[in-house]
Amino acid sequence: MGTGKRGLITAAVAVVCAVTVLAAPGTAFAVSAAPEPSPTPSATPSAVPAKDLEAVRKRLERLYHDAAVATDAYNAAEEKAREQNAALVKLAQRIAGVRAELEELKKRAGAAAAAQYRVGGLPPEAHLMLSDDPTRFLDGTGRILQGQRATKGLIRETARTQEDLEQYERDATAQWKKLEANRKAKASARKRVEQQIAAAEKLESELEKDEIERLAELERAAARTAHDAWLDSGILDAIQGEASERGRKAVEFATAQIGLPYEWGAEGPESYDCSGLTSRAWEKAGVPVPRTSQEQWRQLRRIGIEDMRPGDLIIYHEDASHVGMYVGDGAIVHAPRPGRTVTVAGAGSMPILGVVRPDAD
Repeated sequence: MGTGKRGLITAAVAVVCAVTVLAAPGTAFAVSAAPEPSPTPSATPSAVPAKDLEAVRKRLERLYHDAAVATDAYNAAEEKAREQNAALVKLAQRIAGVRAELEELKKRAGAAAAAQYRVGGLPPEAHLMLSDDPTRFLDGTGRILQGQRATKGLIRETARTQEDLEQYERDATAQWKKLEANRKAKASARKRVEQQIAAAEKLESELEKDEIERLAELERAAARTAHDAWLDSGILDAIQGEASERGRKAVEFATAQIGLPYEWGAEGPESYDCSGLTSRAWEKAGVPVPRTSQEQWRQLRRIGIEDMRPGDLIIYHEDASHVGMYVGDGAIVHAPRPGRTVTVAGAGSMPILGVVRPDAD
């Protein structure tokens, strides 16, 4: 790879950028920004040595990673709760409909029984003797037989409807139990997220201002080192895919969110978590995708890194706990973590698990 292109890519992903509209499918967004100036060494020695700050950085990385895992669990529980609520609503509607049908059948059965009682008090021979017209008697007898058959059918239909009602009620009870269990799982996941973020924020609050600045530079340096190693593999020369029409729309939406804050569990429009951003972007492009990064990895079509194109989703870490959207030229747009905003980063700045394509043919 030429040093000129390499320098352009590094500059593009090192800062929060201003993004223009994609010119055509497959073309990465244009970036107009200058590289960050090198930090000026602090005049006052920091209370925390560089070696210890690196340990702090790694500790924060673990805490925010664990928060991301818990966030995925919370999002999955939230999604499941929505599905279970919808299923309960449908079951309730069915139960109400079946109960109304059952009431109507009971009324019809009661009316049929009353009619049978009125005409069935005398034996057929007595009706024949009392009838002036044998033909009318025979017609009446036929109608009685038809009524008896109809009544038996009504009884069978009522019994089936009663069985349906009981089954729907059992299904609703089971669904309710699942919903309650899922609510507990969601509450537990929420607690884990809040604990991890609180621990990270406490750790950061103990740092001095210059230490926070040095820590931020350590984070950027670690990301650059990882991304440069990825670029050194020559992989970017093999990635020539052009965005599909829907992929272009997804990228346009995702990049338009740059600068909005990360918030765990958020799906917009004012804040996002990582999978909230990617799922909403693809929804806006007309392609529904799973809500969580783990489900995106599990359910969407996997493709080779060399075959990816703008709009594809890059899944990170062995546990698929983070996701970003590839936008071309070795860059992604993603919602990083609490305390950060939606931004552009190097695609290789985190350990890549794989790539998935929401609009696979």
